Amino acid sequence: MSFEQTRIETAASPGQADLPYAMLRSALELFERAPAELSDEERTQAERQAARVLELESRILSAREAIGVVAGEDEVTRAIQEVRARYEDDDRFLAALAENGLTEETLRLALARQCRVNTVLDKVVAGDDEISEVDIGLFYHEHKTRFVQPEKREVLHILITVNEQFPENSREQALVRIKQIAQRLAQKPRMFEELATRHSECPTAMDGGKIGAVVRGQLYPELDKALFEMKPDQISGIVESEMGFHLLWCKSITTAKTVSLKKATPQIRLILQDRTRESRRRNWIRSLQKPTQPGARS
Repeated sequence: MSFEQTRIETAASPGQADLPYAMLRSALELFERAPAELSDEERTQAERQAARVLELESRILSAREAIGVVAGEDEVTRAIQEVRARYEDDDRFLAALAENGLTEETLRLALARQCRVNTVLDKVVAGDDEISEVDIGLFYHEHKTRFVQPEKREVLHILITVNEQFPENSREQALVRIKQIAQRLAQKPRMFEELATRHSECPTAMDGGKIGAVVRGQLYPELDKALFEMKPDQISGIVESEMGFHLLWCKSITTAKTVSLKKATPQIRLILQDRTRESRRRNWIRSLQKPTQPGARS
């Protein structure tokens, strides 16, 4: 084992690599911007959070549960690849590292430390996560609305936009064009997808006008109102929105329903297991933050 690998696996105190990475993480989490893009006030907040994170990580890595926990090379490599994948090419990746006071090597060291922290936390929460049927039943009845699947409607549309800068898309001409399409559909409704592909001025034209399955409130109010008054396999009249003129095809309707307790049980069990583990993790971290009492034995 090399000296550097030993440092990765045993260091509890933050090293030179860790502060720039912690600062970057804090800036992105708080403000969704890199440190260099922050105001003085924002930078101060990010620095405070970075310092708190590093202090907590040091406590975690100094705990007895961290003894023997190592950062596997495969795990660190995957973490680096995830970061690299956010950039179009290596040049932009390296430039971003440099802008944030990092190199490939210091990034590797910082990610190795973070992997160790995550492994320790996983170790702490490991244990018996058996969830009783009573707990599952109580959760189901207390959160019944979470298991209601709202009505969905499969919808396609044709859009002719209104743009007074172009004569063919003036409101008058757009209305003429959509009326012509509506007349053709009145004669041959099964041509909807073909006509959408040929005439619609929405990106959905590439897929025959398909919007997909929607619930109330997803579309423009005018479209939403029209769609949810339609019957299955019905084509609407002309509907105007701020985008222009539309024709809708309500292809099918899936009625609202409530998922049964039996079908919801696997999902509820996972939710309750996650809650149990998170509570265990929080309690353990809280115990690390408790000051040692005078005269207490270690």
